[in-house]
Amino acid sequence: MIHLVEVLHVLICLLLIGAVLLQGGENVDITAAFGGTSQAAFGPRGSVTLLAKITWVLGAIFIVTSITLAVHASRTGGGSVLENVPAKTAPAVPAPAKK
Repeated sequence: MIHLVEVLHVLICLLLIGAVLLQGGENVDITAAFGGTSQAAFGPRGSVTLLAKITWVLGAIFIVTSITLAVHASRTGGGSVLENVPAKTAPAVPAPAKK
């Protein structure tokens, strides 16, 4: 079951990246393409686009899968990746030079 969540998480990550990259900036309209300025103080305000709604849904699913994977890792004893790092040892002291 957790493998399904992992695959879904990776798929959602890729879709979320694509959805964010496809969206335009705040002031993207036809007048900005030709060097004009917008009449609104903070750019045009319209209804929320379908791509923005898709981004919100993908973001919510991403958060749910992230929390699910984190809870599963803590319950199964996955722990931190830093627990498996070997302890640092003191560097070897060179032997005194022979005379």
